[in-house]
Amino acid sequence: MTAHAQTGQPFWRLPVVIIVCGCLIGMIGFGARSTMGFFLVPMTETYGWSREAFSTAIAVQNLIWGMAQPFVGMLADRYGTARVLSGGAVLYGLGMVAMAYTTNPLMLQFTAGGLLGFGIAGSAFFLVLAAFARLLPEHLRSLAFGLGTAAGSFGQFLYAPLGQAFIGAYGWQTTLILMGASAFLIPVLTLVLKGKPQAATGPGHVDQTVRQALAEAFGHGSYWWLIAGFFVCGFHVAFITVHLPPYINDLGLPPHIGGWAIGLIGLFNVIGAIGSGALSGAYSKRWVLSSIYFGRVIVITVFVLTPPSVASVLIFSGAMGILWLSTIPPTQGLVAVMFGTRYMAMLFGFVFFSHQVGSFLGIWLGGLLRDITGSYDIFWWISVALGVFSGLAHMPIREEAVPRPAPAS
Repeated sequence: MTAHAQTGQPFWRLPVVIIVCGCLIGMIGFGARSTMGFFLVPMTETYGWSREAFSTAIAVQNLIWGMAQPFVGMLADRYGTARVLSGGAVLYGLGMVAMAYTTNPLMLQFTAGGLLGFGIAGSAFFLVLAAFARLLPEHLRSLAFGLGTAAGSFGQFLYAPLGQAFIGAYGWQTTLILMGASAFLIPVLTLVLKGKPQAATGPGHVDQTVRQALAEAFGHGSYWWLIAGFFVCGFHVAFITVHLPPYINDLGLPPHIGGWAIGLIGLFNVIGAIGSGALSGAYSKRWVLSSIYFGRVIVITVFVLTPPSVASVLIFSGAMGILWLSTIPPTQGLVAVMFGTRYMAMLFGFVFFSHQVGSFLGIWLGGLLRDITGSYDIFWWISVALGVFSGLAHMPIREEAVPRPAPAS
């Protein structure tokens, strides 16, 4: 007799099936968008745009993604993850295909900015992690968060060199179409994630409305510290994803090193994300987060002060990869610890909005300061200062459930 027959669960509700399909969604969704930086040079050179024009579109994408994420989370909490992920994936694919036919900066704001921004929000792997929290037993959650995050990073490792190779072989327009087409696989994979969070029932349980959940979260000081710290994660990740490949070009290194650098970040984050998930289940999540941000400070500082070379870029990419999205498991875990899983997608959505404000500023200011000064140097030092801030910001967080009044008898 099979394990699922013994437990009475249908095959598609087994934890291993849920985790595998969720990880594939994260791999596709995260992988395709991680190639955005590779299109900066060919698109700007083809149409004679400034780097700021392209950077602004990707910055708008990240800002819209962040603004939409809390509301996408509300929809997922109310109507189920599968429906929202499927709709977002369709917008995602259409946005990349439309970007291939964009010929002016204004239209780029609509395709690469608006359409892709909403599409990525609707298909974000954070929704997969919220589904993991709802569908998986509690003892598997931290590990599943790490595996889901690692899968997104493996997608980055897979898509980054493929994207660079496809651009060289087929051109940037065909590459965008191929990347967009892969997003249409996501709706099939979402079938195992069907369902939505259930309201609290039974004696001793009090269910909340959306308004009550928001009031509770925004009235809690630790939630604000989490929001402030996650801003820095977005600033770092988005700046490096978009501007590291052109920065490598500026250093006079071979262009294909940019593809391998982004790919290595994704590969090493597989280790970092799984390790972070395991550590977050065994140790204080806030201290794990502080350690990650202080680690970034050290890695960026050493990179900037080291003479540029292929070796220094690849070592930096591997080290940064370990610290890349390893922030996700403890951050999402803290939301669950403090507020439970009932409105997890929505509440993490607001935390993630802060991340995307940081992403917007990291991408846009990075391009702007590069155009003004001719160098990215000042921006690396801004990243160091913000890393110190975030490392300190997580220390006051209270890692415990928010006290709630007992239900009336």
